[in-house]
Amino acid sequence: VQLQASGGGLVQPGGSLRLSCAASGFGFDDYAIGWFRQAPGKEHEFVATISGDGGSTRYGDSVKGRFTISRDNAKSTVYLDINNLKPEDTAVYYCAAGFRELRVRTTDYPYWGQGTQVTVSS
Repeated sequence: VQLQASGGGLVQPGGSLRLSCAASGFGFDDYAIGWFRQAPGKEHEFVATISGDGGSTRYGDSVKGRFTISRDNAKSTVYLDINNLKPEDTAVYYCAAGFRELRVRTTDYPYWGQGTQVTVSS
């Protein structure tokens, strides 16, 4: 199981980004995919998750209304569209795969990719 997150960068407040999580090595549509983030000195924070068929999603309270998770199973890729970025969104963003849908704990996701840095600053 391999996951690779990409799309991070330096963005001004109010800007937008699309993060991607490309997967390989497993039956992609059998797995829920979650996004988590970790700011310096803080624990991992749940951001969003999507079910294997893409029909169900769940978001962390701090990102509701600004973040949208989606997936393209034909491309084995999950996306995280981020709008109206705020400085407090600055973190390393990770994608992870798990067997159970709509879970919010890091321990529910056995497989993790490397992170992609998002920095929100003027």
